[in-house]
Amino acid sequence: MKEMHNEDVKKEKAIIVGLRTAKSNAFDLPLEASMTELELLAETDDVEVLGSMEQSLHAPNSRTFIGSGKVEELKMMATELGVDMVIFDDELSPRHQRELEEALGMDIKVIDRTALILDIFGRHAKTREGQLQVELAQLEYRLPRLTHAWTHLARQAGGGGGRTGNVGGVGLRGPGETQLEVDRREIRRHLQKLRESIDKIRENRAQYRYQRKKSNIPVVALVGYTNSGKSTLLNTLANTDVYTANQLFATLDPTTRQIELKDGQLVLLTDTVGFIQKLPTQLIVSFRATLEEIAEADLLLHVVDASNPSFGMQKVTVLETLKEIEASELPVITVYNKIDLLSSEEIDKLKSRAAPASAFISAKKGIGIEDLVSKISDQLMLQFELVTVLVPYGMGQLVSTFHEKGKTLTIENLETGIRIHGYLPKQLLSTFEIYRTKPVK
Repeated sequence: MKEMHNEDVKKEKAIIVGLRTAKSNAFDLPLEASMTELELLAETDDVEVLGSMEQSLHAPNSRTFIGSGKVEELKMMATELGVDMVIFDDELSPRHQRELEEALGMDIKVIDRTALILDIFGRHAKTREGQLQVELAQLEYRLPRLTHAWTHLARQAGGGGGRTGNVGGVGLRGPGETQLEVDRREIRRHLQKLRESIDKIRENRAQYRYQRKKSNIPVVALVGYTNSGKSTLLNTLANTDVYTANQLFATLDPTTRQIELKDGQLVLLTDTVGFIQKLPTQLIVSFRATLEEIAEADLLLHVVDASNPSFGMQKVTVLETLKEIEASELPVITVYNKIDLLSSEEIDKLKSRAAPASAFISAKKGIGIEDLVSKISDQLMLQFELVTVLVPYGMGQLVSTFHEKGKTLTIENLETGIRIHGYLPKQLLSTFEIYRTKPVK
């Protein structure tokens, strides 16, 4: 157990708590790194962390998550430090949360990593789309947790120490339980409205993507762990000024900019929300309309903070999230960022272990940007093949498909048909196979 102090008395004060179990996922961050990340999440949410506590168990305690003895120790620590809340590194069940609040008392709030991330998202969502998506995730998280909140009120109002009071010897539903049902119905009704609104957004995005594909401009999506430097890289490549900060989830709403590569090719570069370990399921579901931007991209730039000691685990987290949103099969360039913070020996070691399709940059200092741009051009061209086709007259749809999906270099009207020379996406080669001819010298 360690203690940390901060002079800022305006912030809410908290203790963070982590549990190490035998069932921990081998791909998760080590508990110490996860706790450091939780502290940064708290600071991002304007909460001052005064102390931390760790516990090791074979499995979470069924009642108090960390065991009754550790809860007593936590209660003493909370009293000594005068904190407002306790933040757990794992998502708590409604029962765990209720038992912990009752055990700690003293008006101390008990929240978990999920609630903290949801609150940060709520603060950082600027667009109407982002706000709707965050609200949906927050309500879906809170709905099963309404019970303990209203049970607390029922005990106060009913006077009988339970959900029901007793009048004239007849059991009646108490005010807390009545309000609980009203709240549940109202939240479910509101959830349905939110889902309908987000479905409309999803339809609009799908229409936008369709129009964008017709423009024949490739889409390159920036993905990565939160605070890996994606927005800084977007600013460097597009010479723009998207907000950046050295904190988790500094930017939330997706941003798209058009850039021109060395060969004159135009590319749409999209920055999306950063990932994090234990990313709440509610957020992945509610942000699916936004995350589909990633799944529809032609190329992913996986930005990695090479200066972070846990970057290997962070890479795994990103890859697992990409699998969840069905984007794991897309072409990827791994971009190791912040190499200006590494020694030359560390950089050499990193390069020796990295995959061939990798780039090593400092987005902030502009190091390695030209090499990255070249790799983007090369990777996009790998998805095309140079062909010459002779399409018979009367098959205008095929000509349109070549224009929309490929890159036309020359086109000629001959007696036997329309000859097109250019690049076609490899997945369309079979469609044009019978019309292929020798290129004109």
